[in-house]
Amino acid sequence: MAQRILSLAAEESPERLQEALQSLGEAELGEMVTRQALKGRETAALLRGIFKGSPCSQRSGVLRRLQVYKHCVPLVESGDLHLGKVSEIIGLLMLEARQLPGHALAELANLFVDVIKGGSLSNGKSLELFSTVLTVLASLKESLAYGKGELNGEEFKKQLINTLCSSKWDPQCVIHLANMFRDIPLSGEELQFVVEKVLRMFSKLDLQEIPPLVYQLLLLSAKGSKKTVLEGIISFFNQLDKGQKEEQRVPQSADLEVATMPLDQLRHVEGTVILHIVSVINLDQDLGEELIRHLKTEQQKDPGRALCPFSVALLLSVAVKHRLQEQIFDFLKTSITRSCKDLQFLQASKFLQDLFPQQYDVSAVILEVVKNSAFGWDHVTQGLVDLGFSLMESYEPKKPFGGKAADTSYGLSKMPAQQACKLGASILLETFKVHEPIRSEILEQVLNRVLTKAASPVTHFIELLSNIVVSAPLVLQTSSSKVTETFDNLSFLPIDTVQGLLRAVQPLLKVSMSVRDSLILVLQKAIFSRQLDARKAAVAGFLLLLRNFKVLGSLSSSQCSQAIGATQIQADVHACYNSAANEAFCLEILGSLRRCLSQQADVRLMLYEGFYDVLRRNSQLASSIMETLLSQIKQYYLPQPDLLPPLKLEGCIMAQGDQIFLQEPLAHLLCCIQHCLAWYKSTVNLCQGSEDDDEEEEDVGFEQNFEEMLESVTRRMIKSELEDFELDKSADFSLSSGVGVKNNIYAIQVMGICEVLIEYNFNIGNFSKNKFEDVLGLFTCYNKLSEILKEKAGKNKSALGNKTARSFLSMGFVSTLLTALFRDNAQSHEESLAVLRSSTEFLRYAVSVALQKVQQLEETGQTDGPDGQNLEKMFQNLCKITQVLLWRYTSIPTVVEESGKKKGKSISLLCLEGLLRIFNTVQILYTARIPQFLQALDITDGDAEETDINVTEKAAFQIRQFQRSLVNQLSSAEDDFNAKETQSLITVLSTLSKLLDPASQQFLQFLTWTVKVCKENALEDISCCKGLLSLLFSVHVLYKSPVSLLRELAQDIHACLGDIDQDIEVESRCHFAIVNAKTAAPTVCLLVLGQVDKVLEEVDWLIKKLTSLGSNTSDPSQPSNQTQALEKGVILQLGTLLTVYHELVQTALPAGSCVDTLLRSLSKTYTILTSLIKHYIQACRSTSNTIPGRLEKLVKLSGSHLTPQCYSFITYVQNIHSESLSFMEEKKKKKKEDEAAAVSTVMAKVLRETKPIPNLIFAIEQYEKFLIHLSKKSKVNLMQYMKLSTSRDFRINASMLDSALQEHNTEDAENEPHNDQSSAAEHTDENQEPKKKRRRKK
Repeated sequence: MAQRILSLAAEESPERLQEALQSLGEAELGEMVTRQALKGRETAALLRGIFKGSPCSQRSGVLRRLQVYKHCVPLVESGDLHLGKVSEIIGLLMLEARQLPGHALAELANLFVDVIKGGSLSNGKSLELFSTVLTVLASLKESLAYGKGELNGEEFKKQLINTLCSSKWDPQCVIHLANMFRDIPLSGEELQFVVEKVLRMFSKLDLQEIPPLVYQLLLLSAKGSKKTVLEGIISFFNQLDKGQKEEQRVPQSADLEVATMPLDQLRHVEGTVILHIVSVINLDQDLGEELIRHLKTEQQKDPGRALCPFSVALLLSVAVKHRLQEQIFDFLKTSITRSCKDLQFLQASKFLQDLFPQQYDVSAVILEVVKNSAFGWDHVTQGLVDLGFSLMESYEPKKPFGGKAADTSYGLSKMPAQQACKLGASILLETFKVHEPIRSEILEQVLNRVLTKAASPVTHFIELLSNIVVSAPLVLQTSSSKVTETFDNLSFLPIDTVQGLLRAVQPLLKVSMSVRDSLILVLQKAIFSRQLDARKAAVAGFLLLLRNFKVLGSLSSSQCSQAIGATQIQADVHACYNSAANEAFCLEILGSLRRCLSQQADVRLMLYEGFYDVLRRNSQLASSIMETLLSQIKQYYLPQPDLLPPLKLEGCIMAQGDQIFLQEPLAHLLCCIQHCLAWYKSTVNLCQGSEDDDEEEEDVGFEQNFEEMLESVTRRMIKSELEDFELDKSADFSLSSGVGVKNNIYAIQVMGICEVLIEYNFNIGNFSKNKFEDVLGLFTCYNKLSEILKEKAGKNKSALGNKTARSFLSMGFVSTLLTALFRDNAQSHEESLAVLRSSTEFLRYAVSVALQKVQQLEETGQTDGPDGQNLEKMFQNLCKITQVLLWRYTSIPTVVEESGKKKGKSISLLCLEGLLRIFNTVQILYTARIPQFLQALDITDGDAEETDINVTEKAAFQIRQFQRSLVNQLSSAEDDFNAKETQSLITVLSTLSKLLDPASQQFLQFLTWTVKVCKENALEDISCCKGLLSLLFSVHVLYKSPVSLLRELAQDIHACLGDIDQDIEVESRCHFAIVNAKTAAPTVCLLVLGQVDKVLEEVDWLIKKLTSLGSNTSDPSQPSNQTQALEKGVILQLGTLLTVYHELVQTALPAGSCVDTLLRSLSKTYTILTSLIKHYIQACRSTSNTIPGRLEKLVKLSGSHLTPQCYSFITYVQNIHSESLSFMEEKKKKKKEDEAAAVSTVMAKVLRETKPIPNLIFAIEQYEKFLIHLSKKSKVNLMQYMKLSTSRDFRINASMLDSALQEHNTEDAENEPHNDQSSAAEHTDENQEPKKKRRRKK
């Protein structure tokens, strides 16, 4: 039959063809088509023949065509046919579909809907036909029967799509359907329908099927609904990530584990989806812009939803090859700083923490992206690297380079910018660890920045470089050319950068000979450079090499450089550790360094400071170094035993024209000798038997030489008078003349030499009385000079003179000395120590040097002298010093000591200052070691287990000691009260209070005690009052909101200063004795207003959060619990603040800063009230909710307790200013010339202080304007609580008018009417001024 139809179709005889087809039944027709299709022969020709014989003009033809269509759709989907055949059949059916009449198309479309509902689509090929059917339907104008009614083509299509999207889809055919909708013209509403349906299907699909579906969706989004598509994809993967995280946190039972998806599979799918989105954005720019727009708006509402690991990874991938990069990085950077600021804001206030228990941290999210990117997300890595560098450059440290003080690695960085910079470094370090291909690029970029940013601080880059090298030293092997290129520029870099850089790449020097050799070449060239910095860099580099290349036989040092792991062993490693080569190499370097001993003082200084470290790490170089030092000191040492002074000071200076310079830092040289000798003697004793005799004899030679020399210098220094050094009271010490400069240099050298010898003699003295008498003799010489310098500096008032010279005592010695002086109870030591203890000056000197050392540690993170950069040793010394100072301060009160005191600070007070600095330093430098530090201070506890140190308990114990001291101070008689000590005690307490856990009982006790002290003590000292109240606020705010406290303080200020209306007697409700006539204004008043401003900032922040939450609610008619809690918090805070202002605006504050600050603060309050009202206007717009009763009460309170009083206060302010003006006018008449300048100053001051008045009035009127809006929206008359504003344009004060008229009558006789007129005119002018200003505002 098929053959017959084919031949008839070819013969061009339509009648016969129609007849043949009519003879076939529906089943036979279907069977014939199926048979032909399965044979694979001429199927298309057969179908063409059938269509040819079934013209659409005849009803039977249409029916036959429909039968073919109905039969072909299942046939195509059956999967029995070859794909090529399927495409051929569908292509033909699509062509012919346009011929069908409307009702047939409608029937066909319904058939497809049923097929899809039934889930019998296998390859989805027939859907191409469906899209054609729907497209043709949409263009039909005729009416089609649908249900009981009729619809036109467009509406019919809409109904079909609606039915389709409402029905259940087989997960297998979702992709085919999404693909099909791309070919159908859809209206915006239909497209939204379709997109939402596809997004709902995500959760029902297998994970592997999601990327192709996402791709189809993205292509579909070209028609519109971009935001919905992006939002859907991001929130779907965000949910998956959260689920995965939850699962890792709470491991489920074994039988459920099977159901969960593997992590790597999820990450790979996410990676693919991101790639799809990026490829579509490259084709469609609008999609990228929509992504940023969507995330920006989402971030305002809920940053946790906007910036999840998936969306951040997506943004970073888009940023790589795209013009959107700048926009994306700006968005990410602002999000990061905002997140840091918010976290900082929350940590500082218990009130906010209660409202926001969950804190969102974007930094953690970005670091999670780095971790996720390990799953083959190569497209994200470049974005991560760029973001890391961008953050480090945007928020780099601004402070000038000063050792480690400019470092951002202090505990928890306080500033959001510092945290952002630190995050940048973490991103780069983690990316470096995870992704090998990008390592060399990161390294190269870091090195480039170290070189090019030499002018600005580069500590953060050097720290990053150091961490990178530690994490993978062999990476540097591959990039060694870059490192050697960096070395070529060493001589152009600042010395601090050079030291940091060399320390960072030091592990590489041990692994790679070529890099080491190139460094040595560079350094040897630099030694002969004309630039001083280059020569210093060379010395720094050579000292580093000497420290790290050990010679055979050197003692192992606990401080040895970073160990090199087995993974780093290279082919040339045996050469690195060839100790004979090392020895030759080290001696060669020492030879180079000897040349430096004839260069400038700065270069020599670096050598003297570095030799001790070299010795300690490379003991075999001892004899060479000691010989070098011996030959150097011999140039200045005078061996004759009776010659005074023992050292040639004139050889240490050099004149150049008029200027005089220090050429040889002699004291530093002696200091270096003293430390090296002490170290040498201690180690030689350790390994006495291991050396050969001849070597020993040779070594003992220099040891004996040094000892004799130091002994002789000590003896002669004690005998020397100041005149022997050409220094006495009559000498010139001014820095403007050459002689003065020379004398200053001599004085500092002599004092330094005395200190070095004090340390030497104390250490070798072994508690002998004679040696301690020598120490005291040396100190006498030091002290005389010190006193002269202080005296001269006091006369000159020069900034330089006031600086104390840096002490030469080492930190270790200071801790030993203090312990001996104050805590050594050994019977055998008593007699010798009594010599030192008898001199109060010496005791004071010991404590003040400790203070200086701690200060240096706090500011730069290191101290001078041996082990100054070893943080561990510094920590141990700090603990020892703290124990001594704490014991000394608590056991001998200042009052006892001061009775016999001459001049200068008492020792107890110095101890207290030292303790304050130490507590600060420990919190900055040793955050992680605070438990051990507190443990060391608690002598009673012995050696408790380190694991269970309760920081809060230990800190509370220390706090109690200082509380006792403070109470003693406050209860002492007026003559004994020491304001300086009280201030320091308060600062110590506030520093220690940071260690208490705000949730602990001890914290609450401390807060209660602070409140009690403020209530009971009428302190009149301004600075102590300030300190105590600041402490109270800082503690109170971590326990709860301080508004009620502020109200009590405001009532006290009001009672203390009186009312603006002098006739009113203020009821005296004294809560806090600390508020008294001396402190109430401006001290307490300004502190209260400062704290009020902080509360206002919190409220403002909350209102912004409220607004963003309001726009985010899914069901606007029902505000969430969180929104209600926030609204309640805001209104309660503002309500209490209004009562604070109610007191303050009625207080007779003196003109000046208090009035000015209060007026500004009031303006701010009204602005915040206005923004709260705006929030409710917005809420009323989106919902039909009425406004809460709380808000109504707040508005009522502002109308009754604040606005009228504000207007009275403004009148009061203007009156006090007009009084001061008229007073100046009277003075002006008496003394015309002299007072003119004074009058103009007062005028300027009055103008400046009345400036905030118009702003306040404007703020009040804005508030009332929006209240009217809200009243209309909410149908609640809020304006009934507002009294009519005072008209400020024109005012007649009746009583003033009467008194002016009376004065006028009485003074008529004196014939001076112009006085009254002028003063009246003045009053009018004064009262009209605000009117002009307000008009300009309008």
